[in-house]
Amino acid sequence: QVQLVESGGGLVQAGGSLRLSCAASGRTFSTYGMGWARQGPGKEREVVASVSWGGSSTYYADAVKGRFTISRDNAKNMVYLQMNSLEPEDTAVYYCAESRGWGMTTGAADFRSWGQGTKVTVSS
Repeated sequence: QVQLVESGGGLVQAGGSLRLSCAASGRTFSTYGMGWARQGPGKEREVVASVSWGGSSTYYADAVKGRFTISRDNAKNMVYLQMNSLEPEDTAVYYCAESRGWGMTTGAADFRSWGQGTKVTVSS
């Protein structure tokens, strides 16, 4: 069982940036794809970005494409989400997650382990 701990959330003004970090422990990290999902108030959880086991392939939801960047450092067991040009619509709890397989993941059902989440609030 992998343990995932997110950090880096907070309050930011529209147009600002935040970098989320996810520390993984408990299992071989580099074997599986990783991703970030978010759940806004009254909304379903949605995958915003994912990365393959080696970092060479990435997926972004249309809503964040061009603004968010996912990366991973397998040597440090870390996954990152750089979020730029933030909008009030990005307000949500952001979760780090481990995929069931080695590739990219586009659906929340394809993740098998989740962190506790970190809250991001974007003010207008």
